[in-house]
Amino acid sequence: MVQETEHVLMDETGMRRALTRIAHEILERNKGFENCMLIGVRTRGIYLARRIAEKIREIENVPVPVEEIDVTRYRDDRSAKTEQTAAGAGAASEMDIHNKKIILFDDVLFTGRTVRAAMDALMDLGRPQMIQLAVLVDRGHRELPIRPDYVGKNIPTSRLEKIEVLLSEVDGSDQVVITGQRRQNG
Repeated sequence: MVQETEHVLMDETGMRRALTRIAHEILERNKGFENCMLIGVRTRGIYLARRIAEKIREIENVPVPVEEIDVTRYRDDRSAKTEQTAAGAGAASEMDIHNKKIILFDDVLFTGRTVRAAMDALMDLGRPQMIQLAVLVDRGHRELPIRPDYVGKNIPTSRLEKIEVLLSEVDGSDQVVITGQRRQNG
């Protein structure tokens, strides 16, 4: 018999601390926020990017540009039918990323395919000076050679487990949950 288990790995306080740390790391690595821009991957990445932007504004008292990117049509692991329905979706064409330091933000880094798709979408918009990657959770299992620059929490997982980031803006609460299957002797 297989039983599904669920554990909260980060609560609201843990998430707030992780995002505050990431904001400080971004400022330290970039020597401030001049010529930088946050871009959040739809859906949860944009909300996390907005939270980071607010923390940077509090710390540095500077404007923090934040944009959203939809990578659906750039995914290589979606069916052709999915691509057709998302044909109108994509990067915001009016986004000016030329020669900017882009901090790309997503909720969970798993295989790396979403990040690769986001980089493809960004390159279609222009040539940034650099792209840095920030994630709330890195769970491992990369299929592509992608490594985050900023990580809220490393959570080694098995492929049978699932990490879910819940955000108050979308889900009504803030927490990171891991679910998995465990065999019961019976």
